[in-house]
Amino acid sequence: MSDSQKGILAILISGIIWGFSPLYYKVLGHVPPVELLAHRVVWSVVFFVAVLSFQRRLGALWSAISTWRSAATLFAASFFIGINWFIFIRSIQIEKATEASLGYFIFPLVVVCIGWVGFGERLSRLQNTAIALATVGVVIITVSQGMLPWIALIISISFGLYGYVKKKISTGPVVSVTAEVLLLVPFALAVLFATHRPVGSGGYTGGVFGQSLYDSVLLMLSGPLTATPLIFFSYAAKRLPMATLGLLNYVNPTLQFFCAVAIFGEPIGILQFASFGLIWLALALYSGDGFRRERVGRE
Repeated sequence: MSDSQKGILAILISGIIWGFSPLYYKVLGHVPPVELLAHRVVWSVVFFVAVLSFQRRLGALWSAISTWRSAATLFAASFFIGINWFIFIRSIQIEKATEASLGYFIFPLVVVCIGWVGFGERLSRLQNTAIALATVGVVIITVSQGMLPWIALIISISFGLYGYVKKKISTGPVVSVTAEVLLLVPFALAVLFATHRPVGSGGYTGGVFGQSLYDSVLLMLSGPLTATPLIFFSYAAKRLPMATLGLLNYVNPTLQFFCAVAIFGEPIGILQFASFGLIWLALALYSGDGFRRERVGRE
């Protein structure tokens, strides 16, 4: 198997895990989102540290947070990914998985806008057209629902800003993600302490972990569920052209959309479907432009 084929397989695995992750969070819908996020952070760190220990790269983790500048940058990244994770978990619990998938569909276009604003990158005519079509799609959803699709916008913008900050981090992807979630651990432990703190004579305030083996094991699985697709994505990113990587990454929101409509039975009206159609057209233009630029760059 060639490196390119290995990369395609890796990005498909990560997209499938991410795409079907709403099923996992739906099963744990009885767990408060803050508590679920706290477990996700803690068990992700456990998993990532185990991976780095196996690779004998724990020293790189300390180097990543050894200066105030690098620690501050990583903390900014952890802040944005924490918001992204929380809103995604919450969206599944309040039956807004369709809108969450929309957030990941429009994310590439948000990245283009951030590149334009933050890095002064010039936009091509097709990129401008794609952004205009996506904007019209969001306007249609806003009019049909009577409010902005806040979940989709927060998910796409927080993930876009996370990517923006990540461009300033020179550390490798696995080490940097480990450092990011490690910086969130104090907050996660504070949440879990508040949830499980003892009160009275032998009682405690609540908390799902420890109440049943089934829920406890599922909460512990949030670590590998978070870390595994990130590792596969990082592997693919080193072996695939950016245009191919971006196009195959749509497996994730496509499967999320499938889960929302076909499995969860979330309703989608004609206007919503029309808005998704415009956004899919925008993504097709964006992806086509990316392939064209990549082909020209190779010639």
